[in-house]
Amino acid sequence: MSTSSDTARKISTNQVRSDFLEFFRGKAHTIVPSAPLVPANDPTLLFTNSGMVQFKNVFLGSEKPGYVRAADVQRCLRAGGKHNDLDQVGYTARHHTFFEMLGNWSFGDYFKEEAIQWSWELLTGLWKLDAQRLTVTVYHDDDEAYAIWHDRIGVPAERIIRIGDNKGAPYASDNFWQMADTGPCGPCTEIFYDHGPQIPGGPPGSPDEDGDRFIEIWNLVFMQFDRQPDGTLVPLPAPCVDTGMGLERIAAVLQGVHGNYEIDLFQHLIAAAGRLTSTADLDNKSLRVIADHIRACAFLVVDGVLPSNEGRGYVLRRIIRRALRHGWMLGQKQPFFHRMLTPLIEVMGLAYPELVDKRELIERALLAEEERFAETLDAGMRIFDEVAARADGTIPGADAFRLYDTYGFPADLTADIARERGLSVDMDGFEAAMEQQRETARAAGKFGNATRLPAELATQLPATAFLGYDRLTEGGLEVLALLRDGVPVERLEAGEAGVVILDRTPFYAESGGQVGDAGELDEAGTRFVVEDTLKFAGQFHGHVGRLLAGSLKRGDRILGAVDATRRQATVLNHSATHLLHAALRAVLGEHVTQKGSLVAPDRLRFDFAHFQPVSADELAEIERRVNAEIRGNHAAEVHHMGMQEALEFGALALFGEKYGDEVRVLRMGEASTELCGGTHVARTGDIGLFKIVSEGGVSAGVRRIEALTGQGALDHVALEEARLGEAAGLLGGQAADVGDKLRALIERQKKLERELEALKAKAAAGATSDLAGSAVEIRGIRVVSERLEGFDAKALREAVDRLKQQLGDAVIVLAGAAGGKAALVAGVSGSAAGRVKAGELIGFVAGQINGKGGGRADMAQGGGDDAPQLGAVLAGVPAWVEQRLS
Repeated sequence: MSTSSDTARKISTNQVRSDFLEFFRGKAHTIVPSAPLVPANDPTLLFTNSGMVQFKNVFLGSEKPGYVRAADVQRCLRAGGKHNDLDQVGYTARHHTFFEMLGNWSFGDYFKEEAIQWSWELLTGLWKLDAQRLTVTVYHDDDEAYAIWHDRIGVPAERIIRIGDNKGAPYASDNFWQMADTGPCGPCTEIFYDHGPQIPGGPPGSPDEDGDRFIEIWNLVFMQFDRQPDGTLVPLPAPCVDTGMGLERIAAVLQGVHGNYEIDLFQHLIAAAGRLTSTADLDNKSLRVIADHIRACAFLVVDGVLPSNEGRGYVLRRIIRRALRHGWMLGQKQPFFHRMLTPLIEVMGLAYPELVDKRELIERALLAEEERFAETLDAGMRIFDEVAARADGTIPGADAFRLYDTYGFPADLTADIARERGLSVDMDGFEAAMEQQRETARAAGKFGNATRLPAELATQLPATAFLGYDRLTEGGLEVLALLRDGVPVERLEAGEAGVVILDRTPFYAESGGQVGDAGELDEAGTRFVVEDTLKFAGQFHGHVGRLLAGSLKRGDRILGAVDATRRQATVLNHSATHLLHAALRAVLGEHVTQKGSLVAPDRLRFDFAHFQPVSADELAEIERRVNAEIRGNHAAEVHHMGMQEALEFGALALFGEKYGDEVRVLRMGEASTELCGGTHVARTGDIGLFKIVSEGGVSAGVRRIEALTGQGALDHVALEEARLGEAAGLLGGQAADVGDKLRALIERQKKLERELEALKAKAAAGATSDLAGSAVEIRGIRVVSERLEGFDAKALREAVDRLKQQLGDAVIVLAGAAGGKAALVAGVSGSAAGRVKAGELIGFVAGQINGKGGGRADMAQGGGDDAPQLGAVLAGVPAWVEQRLS
C-alpha cells in the first residue's frame, strides 16, 4: 500500500478551508460565516463546541433560515464544562482546545445519497485521496446508507463496517447521533483514513480500534427521526443532514503527516514558540501547548471574552496560565505569549480578518494577564514543589485550593503539573474547600439566613405581583406571610423586626444591582417601616423592617407607600448606569461587559471587564457622552418581546445570565438598548447631570467606576468648586489661576529644597573635616564616634563615606537625632576591614539605646531612642574597637 504522501495532493491548511467552501458553493450551498465561540443566549453551553451549535434552533424548528443548503467553517472550543479537552492538549496527536469544523448542511432538502456522493467526490476527486485507504461505518440497521456506499460508490463490503448499539442502551452507538434524550436524531456514517500498517491500531469496531492507524476524518449525520419520551422513533417530515470534518485532521492527511501538530499551520506556530522561548527542540510538547493555546486565547478575546475569575473569562485565564507555565518550564520567565499573535495572524489572518482588526485588543489583554500571573508563578511553583515533596502520591485538596486561592493556579493547572510528576490531585477535597469558602461568603451576606424563604412557604404562596413600574402607592395589599428571624409566624407585634410578604406590591425588590425600595406599610393604626425590599426564591418580594405601631397578622389588608424621593434618586442612577455602559463600549471597545453594579439612591457603581486603568482623557469622553445623551432628553422606551426578537432589536444581553421566554427591553435613544427589569426615568433629561467621581481596579481584568447623578452630582460639583475657591484664596489668586499658582509654588519648593541640600552638603563637608581632625588612633586604626546635630540617615551615610576616603584605615560610627529617635551609621575601611565589622559595631551602639541595626561588614546602619546615654555609648566605641583589634 502506498503512503499518504504518495497519493495526497499536498496543500496548505488555508487551501483546504477554501477548497471545502468552494466545492459546496458549487453544489448550491449558502456559505455561512462562523458563529462566535460564545453561543448567543444559550445557557446550556459555555462555548460553541461543534458546527451544529449555530443551527440548533433550526433543527428544533424555532428558527427558519433563508436557505435549505449551507456550508461553513465553524471555529470551536472544548476547554470548559462538559466538553473539555484541555488536559490532553500537547500530549496527544489530535486533541486541541480550539479547532475548526468543516460542515455542510441540508435543512429538509437533500439527504443520504447526495451527502455520501459529495463527500466521496471531494475526498477522492478534488483532493485525490487513495480510495483504498478509506473505510466507512454505518449504523447497523441503516441498509440505505450501506447500499449507497456499496452499490453506488463502490466501496468493497470489507471496508463498510456496521456499528450497533455499543454504548449500553438502544440507539446508544458511535453511529447514532441525538441532540438530547428526546428530539431530532438519526444514524450517521463515518469516514476513516488508514494511515498504514506501520501505525498500531485496528479498524473501527475492532478490539484495537483505539489505535492511531484508522482516523475518523468525516462524520455524516442523517437526522431522520424525532425521539419520543418513551424512546420510540417517529420519522421527521423533512429529514436533514449535518456533517462535520475536522480541518486539522483532514489537513494532516492531505499533507502526508500523521499528527495534527505536523501540519503547516502548527509547524509555523511551533517554530515561533521555539524562537520566543529559545527552544531548539521543536518536538517539545510544551511548544505544542503554546501553539494550540494562542489560537484559543486570541479567538476568545475576539469574541468578547476577557480574563476574569468566573465563567468564560475564567476558562480563558486557565488557558493563558497553562501556556505561560509551559513557557516557564522552557526557561522563559519574561512575557512572550502575546507575541505569538503575529505568527498566528500570518497563518490565519486571511481567513479570519477579525484577528487583524482586534490585534491591539488581543495583545493588550494577553500581556496584562502575563504580567499579572508572572508576579505569582515563581512563588506558586515553590509552594507546589514543597507540597509535592511531602505528597504521598496525591496532592491534598486543601493544598490545591491554597494554590488556587493565593497564587491563582486553576485546579486543572495544578493537576497538569502533578501529572507530569506522577501525582494526582484530590479534586473532591479541592471542591470541599471551595464550597467552604462559598458558605463563608454566604454567611457573611447582608441578611444571612433571615432572607431565606422556608421551603413550605415557597411551594404554597403565589408569586408577588410587582406594581411599581407605574405607581408608588397601592392599597388593599394582602399579607400572605410573616417571618420573624427567618421563621414563619402568624403575627408581628409592635417593636418586632420581621419580613412581610404581600400578594402585590409597589416596592421594587433588590435585583440587577438596583437596591430595594424603602417606605411604609400602614393601615388603621398599624405602621410597619420598610427598610429594604428583597427577593426571596426569585419570585417573592420580602419587605424587611420593623413594626412601629399596632399589630400585623396574616390575611390583613394594608396600604403600601414607597419612599418616592429615595426611589426617584435610585431611578436616576439606574438609567445613568445604562448610558454609562453604552459610553464605555463606545470609548473603550465592545470587549467591555458588565461585571456587576450597584444602583443606590446616593450613587451608582459599575464594574466592567477591562484590562488597564481608564485614562483621564477617556473618562472625560465617557462623561461627555453620557451627558450628551441626557441633554438629548430621549424617551425611555420599554418593550416586552421574545428573547430572539430582543436580540434582533439590538438589545444587549449579559452572557451567562438566564432569561425567560419573554424579556423586558429598555431603549434610550440610539445609544442604549438593554435587557432590564429595573425601574427607570421617563426621559433621559430627568437624570439632569452625570458626574464620575472615581475609577479604579477591583480585581484582575475588572475596573470600577463610581458616579453621581441629579442633585447628588450638583452637590458634588458645588463642593469641588468650594474646595477650588478655598485653594485659590490660600494661593492668593482666583480659581482660574490655581494651576499657574500651584506650578509656581511647586517650582519654588523644588528650588528651596535644592538650596537646602546644598547647604546641608556644605555643612556636612565642614563637619567631617572637623571630625577627621578629632579621630582617635588605636593600633594604627583611626576611630571616629560622634553625634551630628541635624543629620538624617542619608547625610550620615555621605559623611561616613567622606571620612573613609579621608582617613584610609578607619572605623567610624556617627549618630544623628530628631523627634526623640536616633539614626546610626557605621563604616569600616582599609586595614580595619575584616578585623572590625560595621554590623557588629551598630549592634553594640543600638543595643544600648533600645534599638537595632545591621548591614555589610564595611557599612551598616540602625537606630534607637535619642536617650541621654547616647553620648556615653559613643564615647565607649574606641574601647570596643581596641578590644576587637587586640
